[in-house]
Amino acid sequence: MPKVIDHDQRRADIIDVTWALIVKGGLEAATMREIATEAGFANGALKHYFPGKDEIIQGTYERALGMMSQGVAESVDGKTGLEALRAIVYATAPLEPGAVTAGRVLLTFWERAVSNEDLHQAYLAHLDDWRAGLATYLAQGRAAGDIVTDTPDEQLVDEIVLMNVGATIMSLIAPDRSTAELQRRHLDAFFERITPR
Repeated sequence: MPKVIDHDQRRADIIDVTWALIVKGGLEAATMREIATEAGFANGALKHYFPGKDEIIQGTYERALGMMSQGVAESVDGKTGLEALRAIVYATAPLEPGAVTAGRVLLTFWERAVSNEDLHQAYLAHLDDWRAGLATYLAQGRAAGDIVTDTPDEQLVDEIVLMNVGATIMSLIAPDRSTAELQRRHLDAFFERITPR
């Protein structure tokens, strides 16, 4: 009787290995040969589960997004307006070791997305969804009178995205210059600026 292979589990195992390689040594460490070796496959066997490296990187990126989305969902659960906005902003910042690790995978994805249109479009779709959620919470906060500022919502969304992405990169490149404490101070200052005194 032929051995039953759980293809979904095999794909998950390949993503686990890729994640570990990226965290340890970045994109350069996650070669197809190294992924296959670490996953216990012959080099060509990966093609049974992923057409190529970009698809493996995409799967790894989706895992990082899934982890972050779960954290966001848990922190935002039952909240609206300013309370939800505050929860999502802090939940997506690299303030905890797990978020910093996920940031390493995101950085690898961003690097690959620069030259791969499919990956680029996948990130832009995620970015649009993230921005739409932020805009919704800002509008709710303004309607409730919890957010008071002359700064337009679109600019506030830009600030949040740039703070978050910049903090993610800095937490990897220069962690001593972008500590969790420093990031929290910047985020606290942002919220002090947009809420009534």
